[in-house]
Amino acid sequence: MLKHRGFPGRLPGTDFQFVIRRENRKDGPAKIVKRERYRDRKHADRMADQGFMAALWAQFGEDPFERGNLDAGRLSWLFGREVVPAEDPFDPCSYEALLRIDVKRAEASFPEVFAKNAPDFGFAEDDYDDGGDD
Repeated sequence: MLKHRGFPGRLPGTDFQFVIRRENRKDGPAKIVKRERYRDRKHADRMADQGFMAALWAQFGEDPFERGNLDAGRLSWLFGREVVPAEDPFDPCSYEALLRIDVKRAEASFPEVFAKNAPDFGFAEDDYDDGGDD
């Protein structure tokens, strides 16, 4: 499993995780599925989506990226809309699966992430995953 060095481990000040520490050797990778985002979601959940998109954009931009240690649950909130498969066939149960950001849809959903004067999303040095195997 590829560990994305420099990627934030969580949303600052919350328990919303962005990466996993180690692969699941017993059951295999969690499946990435498209989760429905309803209008009545909590503000904190919407901020977690926004922060995760900001981290994806800062780390990968428009380039395809490997799923690696990115959290399947957090990816699932964006999957099929702002984050799409970058390969065909796509295996949603693989750590090696390639994904990419659909920039037009991401800009429409998270305009503040892509603004020229985008805010600092508050990622501190201790929020970043160092790739260690705790």
